[in-house]
Amino acid sequence: MLIEFQVGNFLSFKDTVTFSMVASDIQSQNAELDENNVFSVNEELKLLKTTAIYGANASGKSNLAKAFGFMKDFVINSSKEMQFTDDIAVEPFRLSTETEDKPSFFQAIFYINKKNYKYGFKVSQNKVVQEWLFFQANIKEYQLFQRNGNKFKINKKSFQEGLKLADKTKHNSLFLSVVAQFNGKISAEIIKWFANCQVISGSGIHDNFYKTVTLKLLESPLIKKDSIKLIKDLDLSIQDINITKEKLSLENLPLSIPDESKSIILRSSSGELSSIQTSHEKYNENGEIIGFEKFDLEENESEGTKKLFYFSALLLHALRFSQILIIDELDAKLHPIITHKIIELFNSKKYNSKSAQLIFMTHDTNLLNPNLFGGRLLRRDQIWFTEKNQQGATDLYSLAEYDDIAEDDPLEADYIRGRYGAIPFIGNFKNLLSND
Repeated sequence: MLIEFQVGNFLSFKDTVTFSMVASDIQSQNAELDENNVFSVNEELKLLKTTAIYGANASGKSNLAKAFGFMKDFVINSSKEMQFTDDIAVEPFRLSTETEDKPSFFQAIFYINKKNYKYGFKVSQNKVVQEWLFFQANIKEYQLFQRNGNKFKINKKSFQEGLKLADKTKHNSLFLSVVAQFNGKISAEIIKWFANCQVISGSGIHDNFYKTVTLKLLESPLIKKDSIKLIKDLDLSIQDINITKEKLSLENLPLSIPDESKSIILRSSSGELSSIQTSHEKYNENGEIIGFEKFDLEENESEGTKKLFYFSALLLHALRFSQILIIDELDAKLHPIITHKIIELFNSKKYNSKSAQLIFMTHDTNLLNPNLFGGRLLRRDQIWFTEKNQQGATDLYSLAEYDDIAEDDPLEADYIRGRYGAIPFIGNFKNLLSND
């Protein structure tokens, strides 16, 4: 479970910003909103199931997802994929001389095995500058290890798994990743936690990858059954989904692909071609169902339907196995009602009994309007904003930080009017098509 994430001097984040999934001590007029959208970890800690992040284009919403994605990938892969001469693929804030030669900062606080862990690091493009790991028990915080360059301070009692491994840690690799490679119990659990976090782009640029993941997940009859039911419930007129696989060959690849490219595909693929067909009811002249018509998903269905198919298994798998999903542009290609229903699933006690967490970046202000859906979807602490200052640096803040907001304030209208910032400043186009 994610408690908090911090990032600084990375992409558009100059100063360190803090994103929190901790529920504030606020009470909504509708008690069900608090009961459904919040879950208790223990007596001291309550977390949010979902959060929405709003902001103008290029304000830094996507960069927050990229920051967490970088931290996840570096934690999982740095020890096994980084060669001694490799650079670290980190990009510091480039619009200030203050930060261009300083390391980037990443830190996550999370809950696993009934403990709060705080793990973070500072990295430049050529080395790990600092790295640390703490855990909290009975309010007290204990340091497991601290790294400054090539100097390590390891807790001999609480982190025995890290002893004698400092010398095996490259300057451009994380110590935690190295210890996990040597079967360190705590380190491996933390690596698994990061692996359980999924950072997803909803813009369509990675759809082929999500399609591959979905097809793999749909091999589970339970996930397939749930996915079909979800798609049917979202009123897409699809009654069934049929997936067939055939041996990949030159003949069944599209004619538009050059022969050289076909050979590369055949060498790099698993040797199978998946065909996805959707079934729709077919009617006679009297409006009676007489059978089913099969459509090819890629050729005949809308872009929104394809996105829902690609995402359906990912969403349902997260709900079943308590994953954390960070989805950039969740609402792209989707009707507002469908986006609303997906968020409702994650806020639901019934469907999200294992407390999966959904963090999503969006422009869909309909989600802020209770009059459209019969009540508020999100608490104030579930609504976050990104805004760039005059120097091009991103600030990140929550609606819960505003003390003067009443429960019945029109959040959507106030946001569009600029009350909370995080909107684009549009020029008047006075000389846009001028001949002068």
